[in-house]
Amino acid sequence: MTLDRRLNAFRPDLADASLQGKVEADRFIEGTKAQVVAPVVALRPHPDLARGIDTELLFGEDVEVFERKDGWCWVKALSDGYVGYLPEKAILTEQAAPTHIVVTQRTFLYPEPELRKPHAHVLSMGSRVRVTGTAEVRGNHYVVLEGGAAIFAKHVQPIGHNDGGDYVDVALRFLETPYLWGGRSGLGIDCSGLVQLALLMTGRAAPRDTDMQAAGLGQPIVREELKRGDFIFWKGHVAIMEDPETIVHANGHTMTVARENFAAAVERIGYLYEQPTGYRRFID
Repeated sequence: MTLDRRLNAFRPDLADASLQGKVEADRFIEGTKAQVVAPVVALRPHPDLARGIDTELLFGEDVEVFERKDGWCWVKALSDGYVGYLPEKAILTEQAAPTHIVVTQRTFLYPEPELRKPHAHVLSMGSRVRVTGTAEVRGNHYVVLEGGAAIFAKHVQPIGHNDGGDYVDVALRFLETPYLWGGRSGLGIDCSGLVQLALLMTGRAAPRDTDMQAAGLGQPIVREELKRGDFIFWKGHVAIMEDPETIVHANGHTMTVARENFAAAVERIGYLYEQPTGYRRFID
């Protein structure tokens, strides 16, 4: 069996210890845990800023680190198993576990509980933070993080607060967000990233890439069964049914997350990329 390099950390010289006996490598090692401390960081197939990105990791997400070399780290994301390279400065070890998750498309991280201060970072929905206190300034409520930085309190919720919620509603919050190949944040997102993040925000796990989702997300259905929340797949593309006549998807046609009439989308996309390859329904 050929292992998918996107989901398995192995090279001729080095591999994840869990793959011993499955792949050949000069050395096998256990990964060490670290946490993303950059607002958004690209995960690349090679340690080269000129290479395109495969996906992105968000603030507070956990990774396993297999190598640190020349300012790069070879890592595996613990959320979805994706393997790749990111700058070493984007992660830190021995970080305390997050307690809250950002629930707005984007929010500002201030150096202290004061919205008039210049913000330090912009955090995307799905970013995870550790709240250690609260503050009120002129009637505005903030959560305070370790070190004193602050976020507007209504923009975060305890992790797990919305498990089982409506992921279509979450996807719709991203309308007009710019399309970004490999994007997975409120700053820019691609079609499968939108599906994965919407499911993540409602406590549901999903693979990262379209082919993975088409092969294993929920169960297959037929076109006549489509309803809100179902997924339509084309070769290299995925959309979510908002209702029986409308889809929402991040797409390169509008270069945004957009609503589109389903029948019109099938005709438009089919002109260049053929007909849908399948339909699936998420099963809790």
